[in-house]
Amino acid sequence: MARVQAALVAAGFRRYATYRQATFAGAFTNTVFGFLRCYILLSVAATAGGVMAGYTGPQLASYVWLGQGLLAVVNSWTMLDLAERVRTGDVVADLLRPVDPLWTYLWTDLGRAVYAVLTRFLAPLVVGAVAFGLYVPQSLLTYPLFALSTLLAIVVCFACRYLIGLTAFWLLDIRGVMMFWVFVSGAASGLYFPLAILPEWLATVLWVATPFPSLLQAPLDVVVERGGTGHALLVCLGQVVWTVLLLLACRVAQASAVRKLVVQGG
Repeated sequence: MARVQAALVAAGFRRYATYRQATFAGAFTNTVFGFLRCYILLSVAATAGGVMAGYTGPQLASYVWLGQGLLAVVNSWTMLDLAERVRTGDVVADLLRPVDPLWTYLWTDLGRAVYAVLTRFLAPLVVGAVAFGLYVPQSLLTYPLFALSTLLAIVVCFACRYLIGLTAFWLLDIRGVMMFWVFVSGAASGLYFPLAILPEWLATVLWVATPFPSLLQAPLDVVVERGGTGHALLVCLGQVVWTVLLLLACRVAQASAVRKLVVQGG
C-alpha cells in the first residue's frame, strides 16, 4: 500500500510540475497581492499604535506573506476534477479501481501540495522577507507545529473540496456550490483579514462550528506564535478533529452517492 501511496503522490507532483508558466504567473500574482495586503494591514496597525487585534507589525507582515504562500499550498479555490468525471460518467472507472477514489484523490493532492511548497510558497516568502521585516518564531517547537498545522490544513481543504465534488452526484452542475464555497472560505478562513478583528462571538463560532479557520488562520496563528505554544497545540487539535470528521463525511457521502448510480447515456 505504501508503494501505491508514494506513486500517487509522485504522480500529483509530476502533473503540476508540467505547468511551469502557470506556476510562475501564480507566484507573481500572489507576490503582487502580498504587497497590497501587507501595506493595508500595516497601515491599519499604524493607526492603532502599531498593533492590530494582537498582531504586531512583524507578525502582520509574516501573516500576509506566509498566507500568500499557503494560498496555493492549501488550494481552496481550485476544485478537483471529480465533479466533471461524475458528469461524464468516467467516475465509474474510478470506482472499479482497487484503490478507493477518496484516497486516490487525497494522495494525488498531497503531491500537488509538495510541488506548491517548493514553488508557490517559497517565492512570496522570499520576497516578503527581503521587502519587510518578518516575524521569526522564538520557540523551536513552533516549526514542527507549523508543518503539522499546514499538513492538516491541506487535508481539511481537500476533504471540503471532495465533498463539493460529490454533490455532482445529485446536482450534476456544482458551479453554484463552488461559488458559495470560494466566497465563504476566503472570508472565513483568514485570507482577507485575521479573524481576530471580528466580534468575539463571531470568531468563536467560526473556530468551533466551521472548518474554515483550519484552512489558513490556524497555521498562520501557529507560525506567528499568537497565543503561545499552548494555543498552537489547541489549534492543531482542532484541525485534527475537523480532519477526522470531514474524511468520515466524505466516506459516508460517497457511499450514499454510489449506492444507486445511474450514468448518463446508459
